[in-house]
Amino acid sequence: GLNQSSSSMGIPEDFVKHTLSIPFNDFEALEETFKKFGSQIAGLIMEPIAANMGIVPPQKGFLEKARELTQKHGALLIFDEVITGFRVSLGGAQELYNVKPDLTCLGKIVGGGFPAAAFGGRADVMSVLSPLGGVYQAGTLSGNPVAMHAGLTTLKLIQRPGLYLELEQKAQTITAPIQEAIKGKNITLNRVGTIFTLFFGVNSVNSFDDALKADTEQYKAFFNALFESGIYPPPSAHEAWFVSAAHTLEDLKETSELIICNVPNISSL
Repeated sequence: GLNQSSSSMGIPEDFVKHTLSIPFNDFEALEETFKKFGSQIAGLIMEPIAANMGIVPPQKGFLEKARELTQKHGALLIFDEVITGFRVSLGGAQELYNVKPDLTCLGKIVGGGFPAAAFGGRADVMSVLSPLGGVYQAGTLSGNPVAMHAGLTTLKLIQRPGLYLELEQKAQTITAPIQEAIKGKNITLNRVGTIFTLFFGVNSVNSFDDALKADTEQYKAFFNALFESGIYPPPSAHEAWFVSAAHTLEDLKETSELIICNVPNISSL
């Protein structure tokens, strides 16, 4: 389960050889890698809910196992919460699953959608950065007043009591009828909170290999049919769908009905 190649051109082999890549949700590969290389591993970087291959939730105990092994071997556990941060709960996936990483990365949500990003975590790790420590880190847009004001406003708004219950209800409004319609149809819907993905041609998706088996041609036809109906889903079969506080229940019911009408094999089976 160990992969040592870059998915992008321009990455020198010298960098690649210092990086180990293992499949998401693969307990065996995780344990074997730490058993073999534990003393050399500086950190484990992962999305707590895989969201760049479509939504793939962590299997029960996978995040806990990652936390246990990193602590045991003195490696940092780093969660990429660029997609999951503030979406699946106010405290992100780490709050939802009650697993605390050493460092967390967040994307433009911290700027309310404006250009900004952030990372943070344990004080002893953060103190290695300048001006306290010897690692220099700076950013051109860090602390941009417009982005910071927008980010602060967003954070205040999403702390409104009941917001996440409403979001869960909205997510269920769009996905529950689809789940019902695709039963026994070789189609999978993975959802955590307000983020979900439809995979065509597969019965379950728990890993990247599973996601790669999905029928992208069927998805293209599905995308085009929805787009012509006035619905703009993600153009890639491996992207996440996001339910927003701005969506109304009426929007979501209508979208759900249109999805069911256009899902391949639903009406013909």
